Amino acid sequence: MHIFFRQLTVGLGIVLSVGCSMAPGQFMDTKGLEQGTVSGGVSVALKPITPQLILDQEKQRAPIVVPKELLDYKPPSYVIGPSDVLYVTVWDHPELTVPSGTQQQIESNGRLVRPNGEFFFPYIGNIHAAGMTIEGLAAYMTSALAKYIDNPQLDVAVIRYSSSRVYLSGAFKNAAPIELNSKPMTLAEVLGVSGAMASEKNAGSAAGDLSRLKFVRDGKEYLLNIYAINRESDYSSRIYMKAGDTLHLDYDDEKKIYMMGEVKAPVALSFHADTISLTEALATVGGLDQRSAKGESVYVIRGHEGDFDKDSAQIYQLDASSPTGFILANRFRLRPQDVVYVGPTDLGRWNRVVDELLPTLELINLTTTDAIQVKEVDNIYSGGSAGGSR
Repeated sequence: MHIFFRQLTVGLGIVLSVGCSMAPGQFMDTKGLEQGTVSGGVSVALKPITPQLILDQEKQRAPIVVPKELLDYKPPSYVIGPSDVLYVTVWDHPELTVPSGTQQQIESNGRLVRPNGEFFFPYIGNIHAAGMTIEGLAAYMTSALAKYIDNPQLDVAVIRYSSSRVYLSGAFKNAAPIELNSKPMTLAEVLGVSGAMASEKNAGSAAGDLSRLKFVRDGKEYLLNIYAINRESDYSSRIYMKAGDTLHLDYDDEKKIYMMGEVKAPVALSFHADTISLTEALATVGGLDQRSAKGESVYVIRGHEGDFDKDSAQIYQLDASSPTGFILANRFRLRPQDVVYVGPTDLGRWNRVVDELLPTLELINLTTTDAIQVKEVDNIYSGGSAGGSR
């Protein structure tokens, strides 16, 4: 039995001596990874995150361009259309102003513009109001009534707007069509009314991706990054809506950063803005695991965006062992589907080996204890037998 324990002890010593090389879990071996290196059939480029790299990436960032035709559009005066409800006031002639009586709701005395664009008014008859401005209709009716009423004083107002709409679809909190009225409405106001700006703050629910707002006008589609527009200008407050405009807001449930390795909380991290910094991503998951993370081994893995044979996957390495590293990380912008991997220290890998071996060591300890106890019992019985024979 002593020989067995000596062999077992030697075996365990060998295992522990090579523990790091056989440690379980992920480990990224970046030795030899340089520009154009092929690993597993994939072309890979390893780049350290440096001040120059940050500057180069910021220069490559495309400037925010809002189509000129959207900025140039200025809405005309409101044009009456089918389904609008008009309220016509003729001073000193209540029988024309409130034909249903003064006790009725104001809309009961309104004049509905029928689908053919007409409505009826006493003395004048059917009036084709669709396509006319409020001022134009008032002038026409004043002239027409002058044949029956001396010096008519007349006013026209729209009490329900229903003919000019902006249509919404997708991730808007309130996707009901928005009625345009005589007060011009901007894109910023539509986003506010529809809940698009607030939806990104609703915890636990998918939000809209305002970095890719689809804006359709007169059959032409525009893709607008509202985050960037609002960050760099007031353009969203200078784009006026037009009847028939359509806005579609995609959900941002595919905008994820994958946090892996030695971080406090490995997770698929969703974000709502158009981009997120490496510092913010690490902070959101609780930072690096101080017990096992290797500060020099923070990697951002960015996959292919094109042909595997022509394009290289990018792996960026950050040295987060010094404050300078976090200054760089704060300006390094992540993209959707990036993988952030933090490698372990040698001690961290060693601790994993120990964790794996602890159950085995406990079993050996239990077996050894039992064997010793059995041997002691054998000695007692052997001694007792010897005493009896004497």
